[in-house]
Amino acid sequence: MKVKMLLDGGRPKVDPKELKKVIEKAGMTVGDRKADIGVVVGGDGIFSMFGRSEDIPLLFVGVRSKGATGSKAYMAAAYFDELPSALEAVAAGRFTVEEHGRLEVLKNGKHLGEVFTDVCLQRGAESNCVRYRLKVTSKDATIEEAAIGDGVVVTTSAGSTGYYSYPDKVDGNEMRVDAYSTVGKDEIGICHITPTYTERSGTGGHPFRYTVPWDSRIELWIARPADARIYGATAGRKGVRIGVRDRIAVVPSRSTTKVIAPKPS
Repeated sequence: MKVKMLLDGGRPKVDPKELKKVIEKAGMTVGDRKADIGVVVGGDGIFSMFGRSEDIPLLFVGVRSKGATGSKAYMAAAYFDELPSALEAVAAGRFTVEEHGRLEVLKNGKHLGEVFTDVCLQRGAESNCVRYRLKVTSKDATIEEAAIGDGVVVTTSAGSTGYYSYPDKVDGNEMRVDAYSTVGKDEIGICHITPTYTERSGTGGHPFRYTVPWDSRIELWIARPADARIYGATAGRKGVRIGVRDRIAVVPSRSTTKVIAPKPS
């Protein structure tokens, strides 16, 4: 079995030579061309990045961190110190592969990128807030909203324990750090990011977070000039800047992300 090693190119969590040694000790070979599986070592951000770009089955591997701001790796199937046993299970065929639907992001009708976890329309450093609008079109209904805040996150089921779950962590003046919500595989989650105001047209309601059917088309645009960016659809950490004439669409992609889950012996 050939394994493709996938790490953060700038700040890898482990030494690539050490990872290669562990893989080869499990009786597997290492190489990028025609690899059977990918081993992704890092945190949820790295899992998200490779999850939207790789078509081979992926084994997500976290690295234990004692620091408060260290990687949490919620999506990891194993930690790096557990990798030998995880690879042993994979080599023996004791694993399942779960397919997760991706979202496609378009800017003015042109492909911008794919999303395995979530994508955000969010204010940049030069703006205090963003005034934006949102339209959801599905077979059952059309939703139109206006909002003022830091932005909005659109998530798949794989990304629902991330930014989408931040309201669950608020408990008065404290945080519930392990609290989260889940989104079904047949749903897309939408959550306004620290809004000061929202309004849904025709209802008088002020939505905060909700889900819509997977077949929905979600359109986003800013209502006033601002430093607003799309994060999560491209490899760059600075995001993609958008203006008042730009229209962002988020729709289901035809591609899927294949995630490996080793079975215990």
